Amino acid sequence: MKVKTRNSKTKRQKQHGFRTRQKTKGGRKTNKRQRARHGSI
Repeated sequence: MKVKTRNSKTKRQKQHGFRTRQKTKGGRKTNKRQRARHGSI
C-alpha cells in the first residue's frame, strides 16, 4: 500500500523558497540565475 503524505506548502517554502535562498551566497546566485531565465520572480 502506498504511503499518503500531505505536503505542507509553508514548510516547503521555508526550506526551498526565495527568501531562504537569499540568505546564502550560493542561494543568491541561484536566484540570479532564475531571474535571468524567467525575468523577475
